[in-house]
Amino acid sequence: MHFSTFFSAFVLVATGTTGVWAANFSTETIATAAALNPGNYYGAPIPPWNAGHTPGWYYGSGNAPIGIFSILDSVFCGLLDILPFFHCPKASHNPHPYTKAFSNLNCGCEDGSYQTYGLVEVVEDCQSMCESISGCIFYNTYHDVYTKGYPQFTCTLYKKVLTAGSANYCGGQRQPDGSINHIINSEGYYKTTPTA
Repeated sequence: MHFSTFFSAFVLVATGTTGVWAANFSTETIATAAALNPGNYYGAPIPPWNAGHTPGWYYGSGNAPIGIFSILDSVFCGLLDILPFFHCPKASHNPHPYTKAFSNLNCGCEDGSYQTYGLVEVVEDCQSMCESISGCIFYNTYHDVYTKGYPQFTCTLYKKVLTAGSANYCGGQRQPDGSINHIINSEGYYKTTPTA
C-alpha cells in the first residue's frame, strides 16, 4: 500500500504536554516526512561534496531557508513523532559529551559513513541533530559560501569518528547562479563515551 494512501491528510498528533490534537497535513507534507528515513539519508541522498546535493532538513529558530521542504518546526515534528524513522531533537534531552576533533578549517568532511545533512543556525543545533539520529557519533559544521548561498551552517552527520584528514571537500562546485562555492569555519566533533 502506498504511504500517502495509508495515512489520511487529517492526522492526530501526540504532543508531550497537551495530549492529542488534530492537524491537517497535505499529502506532500506526509510524503516529505516519510522521506526522512535512513534509506533516503534522511532527505539528503546526495552528500554535500557531490554535485546536485540539497539539504534534507532545516533545524533552528531562525527563518527557514527558501527551498528546504523539511522544516523541523513543532507541527512538522509532531507528525514525525508518529512515524518510525526520524524524530526531532528534544529540548529536555541530555546529550552525550562531545569532543572537538578540529576547527577553523576551509574544507568539510567527506566520508562513506555519511548519514545525512541539513542546515542549522548554531553549531549546538547540529549536536542536537546528531543526538536524534540513530548511529550518529560525529558531526561536521561549516559555512558553504557562494553568491546566493545559505547563511546557516551546513550540518553533516556521520557514523564514525573522523579527523581533520577527512576534511577533503573544499568546495569548487559551480552553483546555479554561476558562482563557485568555498568552505569556511569547518569544525568537527565526536561523541565522547563517558568513563566510569
